[in-house]
Amino acid sequence: MTNHCPIILSDDHVARVASATGPLHDPRWRMLEDADLDLLAARLTQDRPRPIPVFAYGSLIWNPGFDIQSRRRATAIGWHRSFSISLDHFRGSPERPGLMLALASGGSCEGLVFEIAEGTEMQSLRAILRRELVAHELAANARWIEVETQRGREQALTFYADPVDVQIAELTVREQAQRLARAAGAAGSGAEYLLRTVLGLAELGIHDEYIWTLQQLVAEEIEAGDS
Repeated sequence: MTNHCPIILSDDHVARVASATGPLHDPRWRMLEDADLDLLAARLTQDRPRPIPVFAYGSLIWNPGFDIQSRRRATAIGWHRSFSISLDHFRGSPERPGLMLALASGGSCEGLVFEIAEGTEMQSLRAILRRELVAHELAANARWIEVETQRGREQALTFYADPVDVQIAELTVREQAQRLARAAGAAGSGAEYLLRTVLGLAELGIHDEYIWTLQQLVAEEIEAGDS
């Protein structure tokens, strides 16, 4: 566990956030079918390393959802975490919009590289791309980035690094906290997502000052809303 400032956000805070209904996805989207996913996977991984490396910095850390051959610590060079994608679905709703974590240019970001288990590439890539990209309208949000591992510099596939074709919310950290403290939708709350991310990072001994500040502010916002 990290020796930095404590984790303030808790399951108790998450439980205080009222549930909400709403769409899982934008109803205007054209969802990716298996054939679309296979074509996209082939394009993304052609002439790329095997086993296929995937850089995880958020929910993939605590819920990868595919078969993993190996994992190793990695630092994304020239990227940092940012809750910048506005959500009116999934973990948000039109009445209580949320935010999704992405990577933004600049700085560095510690996470994990997962290698997709050899022999499972088709089903694993389908699972990853269906979850991360969802629809044709989001299909451009996969890219290869440079990461530093114990092996040295290498390339890894990641998602929503300088996201495109999505609604971006340019908010201060305090404003992000205010939104995440209230956000909820069909898939749960923003506070729950943030807490799982903090705990996943802490378990690995990764401390991201931005994430730790944000979780403290979200806890404070939830407590203030109860007073």
